[in-house]
Amino acid sequence: MIRLATDVGGTFTDLLGYDEQTGQVYSAKSLTTIDDQSRGVVDTIDAARTSDGLEPGQVGFFVHGGTTVINAITERKGVRTALVTTRGIRDVLEIGRGTRPDLYNLRFHTPAPYVERALRFEIGERIGADGSVLERINQDDMERVAKALQAEGVEAVAILFLNSYANPEHEAACAAYLSDRLPDTTICCSHEISSLWREYERSNTVVLNAYVKPIISRYFQKLETKLIDATVRCAHYAMLSNGGVASFRQASDAPLNLVESGPSGGVAGAVRIGEFLGEQNVLAFDVGGTTAKCSVIVDGKPRVFSEYKMEWSRQSPGYPVQVPVVDIVEIGSGGGSIARVDEFGALTVGPESAGSKPGPVCYGFGGTEPTVTDAKLLTGVINPDTFAGGKIRLDVEAAREAMSGLGERLGLNVENTAQAILDLAEANMINALKLVTIQRGYDPRDFTLVVTGGGGPLFAASLGRELNAKRVVIPPHAGIFSAWGMLAAKPRVDMRKTWFRELGAEAIAPLERELNTLRQSATGYFGQDTDEALTFVVALQLRYRGQEHSVTTHIGTELDPASIADHFHAAHKTAYSFDLVGTAIEITGIHLVAELQSPVISCPVVNGDGLTKETAQTGLRKVFEGAEQGWADCNVFHREKMPPGLEIAGPALIEEPTTTTLVLTGQTVQRNEHGLLIVTEKGDT
Repeated sequence: MIRLATDVGGTFTDLLGYDEQTGQVYSAKSLTTIDDQSRGVVDTIDAARTSDGLEPGQVGFFVHGGTTVINAITERKGVRTALVTTRGIRDVLEIGRGTRPDLYNLRFHTPAPYVERALRFEIGERIGADGSVLERINQDDMERVAKALQAEGVEAVAILFLNSYANPEHEAACAAYLSDRLPDTTICCSHEISSLWREYERSNTVVLNAYVKPIISRYFQKLETKLIDATVRCAHYAMLSNGGVASFRQASDAPLNLVESGPSGGVAGAVRIGEFLGEQNVLAFDVGGTTAKCSVIVDGKPRVFSEYKMEWSRQSPGYPVQVPVVDIVEIGSGGGSIARVDEFGALTVGPESAGSKPGPVCYGFGGTEPTVTDAKLLTGVINPDTFAGGKIRLDVEAAREAMSGLGERLGLNVENTAQAILDLAEANMINALKLVTIQRGYDPRDFTLVVTGGGGPLFAASLGRELNAKRVVIPPHAGIFSAWGMLAAKPRVDMRKTWFRELGAEAIAPLERELNTLRQSATGYFGQDTDEALTFVVALQLRYRGQEHSVTTHIGTELDPASIADHFHAAHKTAYSFDLVGTAIEITGIHLVAELQSPVISCPVVNGDGLTKETAQTGLRKVFEGAEQGWADCNVFHREKMPPGLEIAGPALIEEPTTTTLVLTGQTVQRNEHGLLIVTEKGDT
């Protein structure tokens, strides 16, 4: 059986397939078709059929990830959406929390809600915090709202009633009524997406889910039709933001869970690479055409946020949503990031990207402004004849002309301008990597840096040196690694609910009952009769008495108050650098992660027969190392022809169809028995 994954990025669409019987790997890369992303997916299948002999009819597992959800939200291209809520709170969506990410930033602004005030409707009803019905839902109000929604011609309706996480009775009744009156309108209830408290965050969550749900439903229907036409007729899965996978139907019901679909595949893959290396602590870093993304993996598990802030910045609090998302820091610093001179005469790189069309200047598709890719080309790191497996012949002279124009404004020649772009892009990447390590309480020296993406290996050695990481690892198929990682992910569901108790012996029995209920729900989610095929991980939301916010604390399998308290003290100290041992602890929520055990991709042992250093070396190329060092001769090697165990001293370039790894002077690189490239500083053990 062939397991197949596709990943739609801002610039490229990637495909990777793996035959479980023969071990053959299929790969393809094509430019993303922005107008219809499903077309680009089929393009990669056709390309893999032509280049590698892929037979789509033999595909028994298909998983897909991409940027459809995040693009629709950030570009505000969702559907016309209304909000129906409890009388008196229609403006909570606009009021927000009143907090500032950066207290004294004069450029702060409150982001506009995704539902304008005229489309926010109120209904008389009230559920208490304990789930009791304080005021029955008003039938006349529902009739009035239904007529108004019909007149407005909305395509989706989000329903958010106070405390519906404790009792969804009124939301369900309203949804049934509106569905009957508006049969062609998408209806989303907050309790179907989140069972957590905090009305503002719940409002944002259900609104954004409704905003994109019709788009995602149509997209998956179109993609499924095209896959069937291409004879990929197995079960189809989508990559979720929590690092797991779900069926197209399940993903369509709650599309907000796809907000970081593509990047989470790369994190799932990094976890798998850590297993091969015997490394529990991994720093995952992916550089694509549009963005760079990083995430931290501790004790073999990615850090998952229970609340995710979309479009958060120093100037804006963003849009908090209550969906589980792998802790990914994303910056606008990728291969297509555009370099410009700002109004103060300073060089800037990103966040605007040239994307797939027109793309970097060297692509020859109409781009006129130099990018990071153009800079890597002009400093000799990228081979213009073999880029993207030779499918795109890069125009060096066009890139040089554009870089010269930018250099004139900076007073620099072409090479130094290109190097300045790379230095600035790298500085942005380092800041992001420090954000997920040092600012999360972790020391990057304790981590192995796994670098992927088409642009990641170009910077990997330099980033590893700057962070003083244990070692730098470039996995096989690094340029399409998010697709590889999707084949390493398992079906997963996060069962979460708000639940209040003071931690103590009397809380354990009711906690066990709640966990058993969640386990049963997870078993039903996967359509299983028993939970024998499932693995469970339990975390609690805990806080000291008197605190407002909680800390997610993994508690293991032992439900013992003292053990849970010890775990919480350690987690609180990691997060805030102190603990309050002796203070009463409160439970505010339960988080049960369930995974269905299923086959995942592996890294087969490399057959080194006939592979030598001489056959692997393909030539010599000059690489610009900076204004002081100038140009240096750099040996070039073909990755797949390197024998396992061969150690190569830098400077060196290791080329493969989807990317190139730059090894610096003073470093060595080795291809291990599983095909991983491992870069270390000379003298390191």
